[in-house]
Amino acid sequence: MDSFKILRKIPIFTDLKDDILEKIYSRMQRRVYKKGNMILMEEDLGDTLFLLNKGSVKITRVSEDGREVILSILGEGDFFGEMSILDGESRSANVVALEDSEVFILRRGDFLDLLEQHPQIAIVLLQELASRLRKSDQQIESLSLADAENRVAMALVRLAEELGVIKMGQVIIENLPFQQDIANMAGTSRETVSRMLKHFEEKGYIKKEGRKLTIMNFEDFVKRYT
Repeated sequence: MDSFKILRKIPIFTDLKDDILEKIYSRMQRRVYKKGNMILMEEDLGDTLFLLNKGSVKITRVSEDGREVILSILGEGDFFGEMSILDGESRSANVVALEDSEVFILRRGDFLDLLEQHPQIAIVLLQELASRLRKSDQQIESLSLADAENRVAMALVRLAEELGVIKMGQVIIENLPFQQDIANMAGTSRETVSRMLKHFEEKGYIKKEGRKLTIMNFEDFVKRYT
């Protein structure tokens, strides 16, 4: 398969023709980050869009008391850095590789030219930004109103949506983030996450095998905790 066709896994590029994808690919730089590497830092100036080809990353900020708060976890086919691309301001969050990851980088000028020439990309981008805003609102509500059980459950739902694969009503997350990362998503402690995972497993809601987690009936799980 031609190398540029890997861009088809990026939702904002899915409907573009091969010649356009090839042109975009020719303007990109490839970078590889090891697990734990910092990819972006909050408040840094930036003029690049990152397209995640392999691996996964966490989007984080640091609270006033120094705690890491995970805003989102992104997997293959996702993108980040779009806010600085669009408004020219500094980065709004940190991005850290959760595992060895490969990204493609597109400069701001090239991306803005692309939006001007292909407005359909802007439409898909707006849809993705709206989806992320909606998830952020749900996270804020969960952290402010829900008890620990619901907060951990909602963190699992977000991970399922961002990293999971659905099959016959089940969602499988092959490489579940560490419990401390889940705790940082849910605004609770690692010990609470461990206790809640055991609780969900005893209830038959999930099955956990090492780093692999299966939500047995995803639709029912979502209804139960949302």
